[in-house]
Amino acid sequence: MFGLSYIDISGSLGLCATGLLCLNFILGILLSTGFKAQKFWKKLPEKIRNLPLERIHNWTAYLAFFFVFLHPCILFMDKESGFEWKHFIEPLSAPKQPKMVLLGVISFFALSVVIISSQKIIKKKLGFRTWKNIHLISYLTALLFLIHGLMMDPLLKDRPTDFLDAEKFFSEICIMLLFAAGYYRFRYFQLKQRKK
Repeated sequence: MFGLSYIDISGSLGLCATGLLCLNFILGILLSTGFKAQKFWKKLPEKIRNLPLERIHNWTAYLAFFFVFLHPCILFMDKESGFEWKHFIEPLSAPKQPKMVLLGVISFFALSVVIISSQKIIKKKLGFRTWKNIHLISYLTALLFLIHGLMMDPLLKDRPTDFLDAEKFFSEICIMLLFAAGYYRFRYFQLKQRKK
C-alpha cells in the first residue's frame, strides 16, 4: 500500500495518537480550569471562543483511543517484526524493547479505564469525586504514552534513540506541551487553594 510497510503504518498511527492525546490533554486542562474568565481566552477570536471544547475533548479521546488500538494491531500483521497478540497481554516477552512495549500496553489499558469511566452512565454511578480521581490517571497515561513513543525505535531494530529525528522531535514537543499544561493546571490549583 503506497510502499508503506506495516511497521510504517503502525508508527504513523502511533504519531497520530500522540498528537491527539496531547491535544486532548490540553483541552482537558482548559476544561478543568476557569479558562473562560482568563485574559488570554477573552483576547481570542470569537470563532475560537465559541468552539464546543467539551465535545472536541471527548471526540479527540475516542479518536486517539481508536488509533492507539490500531497501532499494535497493524504491527501484529508484520510477520518479520516478531510481535504477536500474546505480547499485548505479556509485553515483557516482546521480541523488541519489552520495557517500552510495557509502557505502551499500560498506557493503553489506563486510557481504556479513563474513557470507560467517563461515559455518562458510568460517571453518574461513580459520582464526581470518584470519577475525578480515576480521571487523574490521564496525567500518567499521557506521560507513559509519550515516553513509549519517544524511546521506541520506529523500525524495531533496537537502535538508540535519535532525539533529533522528526518523529522524535514531534514527541518531544508534545512532552513539553504536556508539562506546560500540567504546570498551568498546578498553578490554577494553587491559586484556587489560596482563595479558599
